[in-house]
Amino acid sequence: MKAPVLSIVIPVYNGGNTIEELVKKVFDELRDMDTELILVNDGSKDNSEAICSSMAESDSRVRFISLRKNFGEHNAVLCGLNYVRGKYAVIIDDDFQNPPEEIIKLVDEVKYGYDVVYTYFEKKRHNLFRNFGSRMNDYFANLLIGKPKGLYLSSFKLITREVIDEIIKYKGPFPYIDGLVLRVTRNISSIRVRHDTRKDGKSNYTLGKLVSLYLNMFLNFSIKPIRLFTLAGLIISLLGFLLAIYFIVYRLFISDVYPGWTSIVSLLLFFQGIQFVFIGLLGEYLGKAYLDQNGSPQWVIRKTMNI
Repeated sequence: MKAPVLSIVIPVYNGGNTIEELVKKVFDELRDMDTELILVNDGSKDNSEAICSSMAESDSRVRFISLRKNFGEHNAVLCGLNYVRGKYAVIIDDDFQNPPEEIIKLVDEVKYGYDVVYTYFEKKRHNLFRNFGSRMNDYFANLLIGKPKGLYLSSFKLITREVIDEIIKYKGPFPYIDGLVLRVTRNISSIRVRHDTRKDGKSNYTLGKLVSLYLNMFLNFSIKPIRLFTLAGLIISLLGFLLAIYFIVYRLFISDVYPGWTSIVSLLLFFQGIQFVFIGLLGEYLGKAYLDQNGSPQWVIRKTMNI
């Protein structure tokens, strides 16, 4: 089959009420461009699979992958990227918050020679919880994985074929797409697009899923948390040494050191807390490494159509 110019990857999770209309809208907006769609059903609990199967059966441009369970958005996107055939791949959500008519702006921008084109929004239509999560993600991405300041890591983005070929080499069970992109290139652009409200339902990102996503970023794509605790340990050791000198001088030249059970207990609890956090962090690193070495899958495919 002739490779299309553009591949659209859509991770689908409980999108039965929107996905068919979204696919029609994408093809309508991109009718002058050779386009394919890769729909990845990430263990939806509604009728998403039946709808996606029907579209793939009636249109060979719709390529469908159904996963055996919910592996998470980034796993589903990486799965889709493994099967794209286009020169470019655009990733969009299944809820119409990324308007299909904005896709062509990314295609126009990448022609200036960029490897990746991200998007940002003049006004975000997420709820307060998601907006707070986005700000936290932005802060920690700057701190831990070297994200260029001012770059918003939107899920709505375009990636070139050369970068995709590098990204899909990652075989760990906990992918973070933006971390993989930043491993490969800094030749990145960002353009402003419209951000619409969801057409149906509510965000599938719970607090637990956001925490899991951040841990993937922290532990799989950065060793800075370990370095941070090493630095904290050195600072605390220095403070302890200076405090010991202070008490010795106070005892010899000023007065007896009066008992301070409250301060002692507080210090003990503080340092013990730091130790437990550090041990927990080490445990997370070891656990991730164990699951990686144990061959935990990125995804498991149950069904494919037109693949």
